[in-house]
Amino acid sequence: MKILLFLGSIRTSTPPRPARLGERVARACAAQCGHDGTEVVLIDPLDYALGEVFKPHFAYAQGRAPLPLEHLASEIASADGYVMVSPEYNHSMSPALAHLLNHFGSSLFAYKPSAIVTYSAGQWGGVRAAVGMRAFLSELGCLPVSAMIHIPAAHTVFTADGSFAAEVDGMRWIAYMQRTFAQLLWWAAAARGEREHSGVTPATPAFLRDPSQRNAP
Repeated sequence: MKILLFLGSIRTSTPPRPARLGERVARACAAQCGHDGTEVVLIDPLDYALGEVFKPHFAYAQGRAPLPLEHLASEIASADGYVMVSPEYNHSMSPALAHLLNHFGSSLFAYKPSAIVTYSAGQWGGVRAAVGMRAFLSELGCLPVSAMIHIPAAHTVFTADGSFAAEVDGMRWIAYMQRTFAQLLWWAAAARGEREHSGVTPATPAFLRDPSQRNAP
């Protein structure tokens, strides 16, 4: 099993502090999702130079996309499921995460599950962003599982390396997080088995070049 974990933050400056709160949340999620040997690959948007002009991966001639986009497209296609870690901006998901994901067509994500993780330095844990993320991820074809993870005051829950702070009940947080990741891995295994057995229905061909490929019959 291979799970891609998308970190939805590119902000590295202060204030506020810590500068990349989402990084410690992502590390904690990677540890919990991969505790049973599942391969978890962290996708950090800072590792992908996407250019100033928006041009999605599928808009390039085959084999002509920039190497960062080709690499990430290959990673997305080879994964069995996804974890989306996002802060909340104006009651919506991270612009950095949406910008990164919008570079790829839904055919790369389709027939696989996803899990939603939100966080904040305040009391709400980014929960309002998760509402829009459900529709966004469903449109990509990687339907989110029902359980979600919301982490308020995340800077008090996790240390910089993603471990639990000394003053929190780590076992309680583990149980809470494992509820979501157990659902994700169950559905990922089921979807993988069905893809291997039946393949992907030809009724939804890959959206690679022509926008008309998105049209309904």
